[in-house]
Parts: sequence; C-alpha cells; structure tokens
Amino acid sequence: MSNSNHFGICVRNDGYEASLEIRKIYQLVDDDEAKKHHQLRVIDESGDDYLYPEEFFVHVDLPQSIEKKILSAA
Repeated sequence: MSNSNHFGICVRNDGYEASLEIRKIYQLVDDDEAKKHHQLRVIDESGDDYLYPEEFFVHVDLPQSIEKKILSAA
C-alpha cells in the first residue's frame, strides 16, 4: 500500500446503504490484493476501511488543494 491519496464518488450502494452514500466522495486506500478481486478498500461512514465492489465507485482526480481540505476535515 502506498501513501498517495485517491478518491472516488459512490455511484451504487446496493446492500450497503448504512455504510455508503450515493454521490459522496470517499477516500480510497491502495490495496493491490483487493484490486485482484475487483474490490476497492474504502474509508466509509464508520471511519474505518472496508472492501466494496469497484463498480460502486468512479475514480476522481481532485486538485491537491481540495484533497488537503478533505483530509483535514476528517
């Protein structure tokens, strides 16, 4: 896992309505093993990281200034 920041917008939450909000930006954590299984490690509403299907998210590239603000708000 690397320390780089990645973000994704939730576009589906089937079966995970309490953990994921559609249209919300989530921090994604690098996990090569999860990628092999078409999953993403996501810091969800609990504040912990869990695996979710990769099709639940669309990756977004954010300007560094916005990334800093998102990360400092946590």
